[in-house]
Amino acid sequence: MSRLEAALAAIDAANAADPTREDGRPAALLYGERMSAELDRLFPDASEPLRIAARGQHVERWLLPRSDYPAGREGYLAWRREQGRRHAERVAAIMAAAGYGPEEIDAAGRMLRKEGIKRDPEVQALEDVICFVFIRHYLKPFAAGRDAAEMLRIVEKTARKMSPGARARAVAEFELTGPFAAAFAE
Repeated sequence: MSRLEAALAAIDAANAADPTREDGRPAALLYGERMSAELDRLFPDASEPLRIAARGQHVERWLLPRSDYPAGREGYLAWRREQGRRHAERVAAIMAAAGYGPEEIDAAGRMLRKEGIKRDPEVQALEDVICFVFIRHYLKPFAAGRDAAEMLRIVEKTARKMSPGARARAVAEFELTGPFAAAFAE
């Protein structure tokens, strides 16, 4: 087994313990698989640290519930920052056990903490993959019970996180029209 295979298997084993189920499977495990599939589609030549960061994006996320933080934007952002830190720490341990060195571990950690988004191509690639997975698998269920104005704000926020190339690709792939397409044109 290669060190990449060992790292991905360790992330999958950790995520298999997620008590939340989606399509009858552990939600974090399914999310990691979706992230890897989308990464393979969008960035087939991705580095090993990017492949590991994509798979480990939500590693053991359920261990730190959103409800442990205050309601509202500030609470949400604090929870997200702590999740990024925890994911990077957990993935670092997995990578070290698989035989990766400090440089590769640091690269994956930067991606998971979103350090250098819009400046570091690999951090941005991970963000583009995250946005594609959200649009492809989670946007429609997320939209249930939300009004059109709120959904447009969410789509606009998602589009702002993406690179120009990913925005253009999203419009074409998801056949976005009207105000939703306009959100990706900015």
